Amino acid sequence: MIKYISIFLFCLGAVGIFSAQKRTNLDEDWRFHFGHSEDAKADFNYSLVNIFSKSGGAENTAIDPKFVDKDWRKLNLPHDWAVELPFVKSEHPDLISHGFKPVGGMFPETSIGWYRKHFTVSKDDKKDRFEIQFDGIFRNASIWLNGFYVGTNQSGYIGKSYDVTDYIDFEKENVLVVRVDATQYEGWFYEGAGIYRHVWLNQYNNIRIPFGGLFVHADVNGKNANVNVETSVENKNLNPSNCTVYAYITDRNGKFIGKTAEQKLTLKVNEKLTTKQKISVSNPRLWSLEDPYLYKVYAVVKENGKEIHREQARLGIRTIKFDAKKGFFLNGKHIKIKGTNNHQDHAGIGSALPDYLQYYRIKKLKEFGSNAYRASHNAPTPELLKACDSLGMLVLNEHRLLNSSPEYVDQLERLILRDRNHPSIFLWSIGNEEGWIQKNDFGKRIAQSLIAKQKELDPTRTSTYAADMANEFNGVNEVIPVRGFNYRQFAVADYHKDHPNQPLIGTEMGSTVTTRGIYEKDEVRGYVPDQDITAPWWASKAEDWWKLAAENDFWQGGFVWTGFDYRGEPTPYKWPNVNSHFGIMDVCGFPKNIYYYYKSWWTDEDVIHISPHWNWNEKIGQPIEVWVNSNADDVELFLNEKSLGKKTMPRNSHLKWQVTYEPGTLEAIGYKKGKKISTKVETTSTPYKVVATTEKNILTADGKDATVVNIFIVDEKGREVPVADNMVKFFLKGDAKIIGVGNGDPSSHEPDQFLDGGWQRSAFNGKCQVIILSGKTKGELQLEVKSNGLASDMVSFTQK
Repeated sequence: MIKYISIFLFCLGAVGIFSAQKRTNLDEDWRFHFGHSEDAKADFNYSLVNIFSKSGGAENTAIDPKFVDKDWRKLNLPHDWAVELPFVKSEHPDLISHGFKPVGGMFPETSIGWYRKHFTVSKDDKKDRFEIQFDGIFRNASIWLNGFYVGTNQSGYIGKSYDVTDYIDFEKENVLVVRVDATQYEGWFYEGAGIYRHVWLNQYNNIRIPFGGLFVHADVNGKNANVNVETSVENKNLNPSNCTVYAYITDRNGKFIGKTAEQKLTLKVNEKLTTKQKISVSNPRLWSLEDPYLYKVYAVVKENGKEIHREQARLGIRTIKFDAKKGFFLNGKHIKIKGTNNHQDHAGIGSALPDYLQYYRIKKLKEFGSNAYRASHNAPTPELLKACDSLGMLVLNEHRLLNSSPEYVDQLERLILRDRNHPSIFLWSIGNEEGWIQKNDFGKRIAQSLIAKQKELDPTRTSTYAADMANEFNGVNEVIPVRGFNYRQFAVADYHKDHPNQPLIGTEMGSTVTTRGIYEKDEVRGYVPDQDITAPWWASKAEDWWKLAAENDFWQGGFVWTGFDYRGEPTPYKWPNVNSHFGIMDVCGFPKNIYYYYKSWWTDEDVIHISPHWNWNEKIGQPIEVWVNSNADDVELFLNEKSLGKKTMPRNSHLKWQVTYEPGTLEAIGYKKGKKISTKVETTSTPYKVVATTEKNILTADGKDATVVNIFIVDEKGREVPVADNMVKFFLKGDAKIIGVGNGDPSSHEPDQFLDGGWQRSAFNGKCQVIILSGKTKGELQLEVKSNGLASDMVSFTQK
């Protein structure tokens, strides 16, 4: 039942009681069933019944509110059905690029998903407006409420909201039905399938701030900032109406800072008007990478002196500047963009990430010095942007397709209106690698149309386009404000020489392919060495691009392809690979060796790291190439306390030694400005125990919180065994559930999910991972991890 909440507002000495708008999460208690794209009866008669001839006519289909769905599978959102499916070997390029999951036109029985949700609304709320909000569905989702067609969202990435006021039933259950058609792809990488983000029921007054109707941005002048608050208000009453609008700012703790005057509005029926107001903030605390401070801005609408709607935005006060010769500046400070590209899936759970996983992944990226995230190649989820705002990560926010048709302009508009208040966003992208049109007049004209729309909706930022072109100017590059380079790093300097007034950024750089913990090429299992030595012909090694970017101010910086491995797009092999190898980390977030290269030169921390591991009993007496990644001034390597020589560390590079293998201890000792830093790797004994670790032991008892548990196989001395592949089983006690398992093996065909229980995953080079979703009962949880023949471990959680 939807009810109003009474809130006491204390502001400027006045005390008022008002009814606030209500936002209800609808993630729980859905019913799900596969349809069929080629069998109408198996698709619940969808194409056999003329459901569009009369409003509300949907009998004999799953759209009908009277349809019995008790035998359908019960589940909660977010949900990605693709990750639940087995792997299918195929030579079809689309299936290969999507990670061999049987979704798409070749698999009619697993490419249509039906969802049904029952909910009630109080008859006391008949005077209000209601809106259904979907944050993300892959893809081509058609929606009905109580048998009435609501709309279809073609985008698999940017969400959409629908006014359903006229279809709400106040006397009995409402039935929300979604038919998801994933037969067509949008990308060439794993995209998932289903309602993979949140769903909301929003309740409003007839006079309200619509979607994207609050735009907050600041102008910084010395020690003061003027906060601009643009508030749009629309009238859905059946007659003209009057209201007033004002805004106020608090600090992050709710302390009042400033307020505008109330501005009167007279609105015609269905009219929308926008107010522009300013609030001065003295000595603002600026949002930065190190201190991502967020204020709170509230826009308030009143009618007859009574508050009827308020909208909140988090505000990060900061300045951004792109200089074609000197680089990027945040708050007047030069910042080299040290970014990563990422798709949105994670080990074990596909695209259906609990909100906590967004924070977990951004934190993992920041730990090796990354300061920017490119959402490749689509709108990010709202929670990812909240994580970037809160943790201090810049975002390059990307539109899915270089197309100016009404559909794609609408997608761009929804993207910008939804996201423009996020301080983390420093740049928009209007598209990626549109090889058919990027060099010709079609591309140029489309780009101009999208840039104009971006400037209309957000004049505070500019845009780029990710071009896989060298020193070429015709087409999109003629008009794009910031030139993006996908690879072609060899051409950046010449392009800058020819176009010195156009800022340049590496939108995709690197693309080294590595398999965590592997040191020899294995074409059978599809593995490549875990060092910065292998890159496709169109890409480069890490050192090849970063040396150029680091040493030239006209490079704003760049984004590595990729931060994490991701499902699909296997390179350079196909089957048995089901994952990419591009990540600085694997799909679980376990670091590869290239992680320490970037950490050496992207942070001020003391870094020294040896690779490979030192378990090579089959190679006694043979040479092993040893790499040391470090930002020390010089490094000396020791094998069993015998010096193998000291070397000077080249800037933005690494050191190598050829070492004749013998078991024992390999130690690297470096000196950084006279300070000693060291590390070592040791030959371990056999696996003895399975160890579980987590960064988060306290869960919220809301059924939505989550935590990640990483598993390590260790020997009797507690040292990680880097070649262990033991099967690990998971036993969870308490009101919570396991939702996914992974191990980072790009060729693993083990299930990611065990819907009937019996969760397990083999370790890959000594590691695997399990993801836990909280329950709703307060108390203690315990995860026991076991592996045959090894000592087990237990990790405890408090759920409150």
